[in-house]
Amino acid sequence: MTEKLSQLFSELTRSGPCKVEQLRGSGSNRSYFRIAGCDGKTYIGVEGTSLKEDRAFCELARHFRKKGINVPEVLARTDDYSAYIQEDLGDLALFDIPDGPDKEELIFKTIRMLSKIQFEGADGLDWSLCFPQKEFDARMVSFDLNYFKYCFLKPSGIEFDEIALEDDFARLSAVLLENRSETFMYRDFQARNVMIKDEEPYLIDFQGGRKGPVYYDVASFVWQARAAYPDALKERLVDAYMESAEKYVPIDRAGFKATLRQFVLFRTLQVLGAYGFRGLIEKKEHFIRSIPFAIENLRRMFETGFTEYPALAVISGQLADRFRRSERKGDGTLEVKVSSFSFKKGVPADESGNGGGYVFDCRGFDNPGRYEEYRNLTGRDPEVIKFLENTSGVASFLDHVRGLVDSHIEEFIRRGFTHLEICFGCTGGQHRSVYCAEKTARHIIEKYNVKVRLVHREQGVDEYLK
Repeated sequence: MTEKLSQLFSELTRSGPCKVEQLRGSGSNRSYFRIAGCDGKTYIGVEGTSLKEDRAFCELARHFRKKGINVPEVLARTDDYSAYIQEDLGDLALFDIPDGPDKEELIFKTIRMLSKIQFEGADGLDWSLCFPQKEFDARMVSFDLNYFKYCFLKPSGIEFDEIALEDDFARLSAVLLENRSETFMYRDFQARNVMIKDEEPYLIDFQGGRKGPVYYDVASFVWQARAAYPDALKERLVDAYMESAEKYVPIDRAGFKATLRQFVLFRTLQVLGAYGFRGLIEKKEHFIRSIPFAIENLRRMFETGFTEYPALAVISGQLADRFRRSERKGDGTLEVKVSSFSFKKGVPADESGNGGGYVFDCRGFDNPGRYEEYRNLTGRDPEVIKFLENTSGVASFLDHVRGLVDSHIEEFIRRGFTHLEICFGCTGGQHRSVYCAEKTARHIIEKYNVKVRLVHREQGVDEYLK
């Protein structure tokens, strides 16, 4: 945290910060910190480099709060918007809540809140605040369609007719641009951007919003790839949205659904562009694992029509074959992923998107890799296992690990959570971390009725234990 943010905090609270924790990044150029005052109250401090984007967030938040919309309050900021302090909404996102009646109730509260920010949020809004542009237009449509083509389709390696695809893009763009409106288009309205505080949804990450059609946000939320809502729930959510929007404008329900379908297609292509850039190009595991969910959405859309886009129909089938995901459905059982890795290559990416779990450093023990007889072996080989079992401190270390991990697993089972990550790192990801990951994974599978996925990243091992 820079001196600038620290000073801003001191001016706000009339005391210096007692504790500062840097939070996981959101993929933007902003840095987030949870700052605790000496009275124990916490705040979120933000530092950014895109002053127009930070200004958009601060001013939109101020405007929305005046309209009675649940967004975080910006409590203090620098004159140039490069640093600001906002209300701490906690760590619980709608996406992370286990499936069940409580989550479904929150999902419906959120979709009804959407119409309020779209219609009431647009009232009196200075559109020049919006970043990077103030309105959904042909340029934005072109950017997003080309994002799909260049960042996902081409890196995927499938063959396609580019001229025919451009013809489909032109037809889709014309349909989308028929739907101009004076409403606020959130742009990234999805369950990860909804925080739950006091059992109420609060909206974040709206700084990319602009004037635009309401359909885009409904598509973003209801068809969010990783949320994977059942079809029946999607129908009920769309109906709930239309009911709430009818407080502001008349809704032709059949016409609304027909137009929404076009925006679902467009949003799915845009999301695949983002997954392609972050996953296929930047090699971030979480985005790579998200791809099959979006492809499944695309495949199902073309199963039920869209004959007006023949090139995309062909491409959809090719992509479904390339990225076909397992038909095995999740059963709500906790899955514990235990990994070994090399610190030289970085901590493993969080594929679940939930964050949390443990990273243990095994570099405090004698390294078998320094001895010629173990150099070409791994922590799975008997010779290395014997070496480490006779190494001072290893057994005590694993006892402490088991104490932490066991209590965490038992709490996650009680609360219905479905993912926990435990990582062990050493210098090369070959001996010490592999041994500790093996011992921990086998302890868990023997003690608890959970799924255990064992990954030795640097050894190319990825398996489920039985």
